[in-house]
Amino acid sequence: MANDAVDVVVIGSGPGGYVAAIRASQLGFKTAIVERENLGGICLNWGCIPTKALLRSADVYENIKHAEAYGLSVTGASFDLSRIVDRSRKVAKQLSGGVTYLMKKNKIEVVLGTARLTKGQEAPGVVVDLAAGGTRTLTAKHVILATGARARTIPAAGLVPDGKLIWTYREALVPDTMPKRLLVIGSGAIGIEFASFFRSLGSEVTVVEALDRILPVEDAEISGFAAKAFQKRGIRLITSAAVKGLKAGANTVTATIEAGGKSETIEADRAILAVGIVGNVENLGLEDLGVTIDRTHVVTDGLGRTNVKGLYAIGDLTGAPWLAHKASHEGVACVEAIAGLHPHMLHVSRIPGCTYSNPQVASIGLTEEKAKAAGHEVRVGRFPFNGNGKAIALGEPEGLVKTVFDAKTGELLGAHMVGTEVTELIQGYGIAMTLETTEAQLMETVFPHPTLSEMMHEAVLDAYGRVIHI
Repeated sequence: MANDAVDVVVIGSGPGGYVAAIRASQLGFKTAIVERENLGGICLNWGCIPTKALLRSADVYENIKHAEAYGLSVTGASFDLSRIVDRSRKVAKQLSGGVTYLMKKNKIEVVLGTARLTKGQEAPGVVVDLAAGGTRTLTAKHVILATGARARTIPAAGLVPDGKLIWTYREALVPDTMPKRLLVIGSGAIGIEFASFFRSLGSEVTVVEALDRILPVEDAEISGFAAKAFQKRGIRLITSAAVKGLKAGANTVTATIEAGGKSETIEADRAILAVGIVGNVENLGLEDLGVTIDRTHVVTDGLGRTNVKGLYAIGDLTGAPWLAHKASHEGVACVEAIAGLHPHMLHVSRIPGCTYSNPQVASIGLTEEKAKAAGHEVRVGRFPFNGNGKAIALGEPEGLVKTVFDAKTGELLGAHMVGTEVTELIQGYGIAMTLETTEAQLMETVFPHPTLSEMMHEAVLDAYGRVIHI
């Protein structure tokens, strides 16, 4: 690009940034995107995608170990950790390459380097320390921050990765060894997914959670169901626990855990820190511009606009929920607002969340507890996997689908699931909520047989006393 003046500069090429750049190009904006590491950001390279590749290998291995239940005989089953990791990295590389193709297709210039903001007229200027050396300045009418977030650390408790024995998700994605004993600190989606993966491959896994239950953002009933399933698989769960210290020795990690008024020392071969997320707000020049930041996250108006003219922020940088699909939709809405298209603001309550453990967990909307706390009189429906023909045929009879309705209006307030493939089912309730579908319309909808989706129908029927198969 001979002229460094563009319409839109996007800083960060994760699912929020690259999608925003594509939409900007589609709308006729001359667009550049700045990336300091790999196109696709954390999600494609070190998050969503490679973890799912690892978990797929774990699921296949689990199925092989239970082959006898399906009338099959498999002997000598084993795994090669290096090949599992290599497959995961190849999947990530393929998708990162796909983003490169999309940038070329949409005539978006990719500037590899680290960006910082300076004061400008219509919008902040963007100075890039180029990866190849030297600097470059981009000027634009609109600058969109999509720098994402990273794993939180707690130095006071020793919760700081060392890259060898104490891992974040990044080291856990490329393990150099299969730990015989693994300690996972934090039981959100990231922690539970890694706990599930390493347990499938034989590690003795202990999960420590500060709150009173694992997966604390989930509906309490679903969380409890998942906890029992994980414990049945041999994962030890310690809740309402405080990590008072974590120290790495020569070859092992020692943690001091306080729970239930007692102190316990746990020794493990490796520890994974999954204690939260902090926004990547440092070294961007935000303070000099006076950008409003709240607890490491940039404050926006719901359509990406910050308090600084011409500067926008989307994705993990702006706070919870820290989800790739949320970032992508925010990117589109932000650009469409810039273009004057009056997009709808993203409803956080309609963003589905998924945990790809074994069993999987998926949810959307309000939990039963939050619906009641918000003043709703609720009707709750439940349907167990063991009442569904497809689940039984698959050999996956453990799970639950739960729906929460407003008793007065029939509005679907939330839906929560645990069991096989629920991450593929939750979108059905997402569509229903977006279309503001009532319980009557859901009950009239025909679900195909035999499918797992029939449980979604039955959970609606159950909320209104019309369930058929239990």
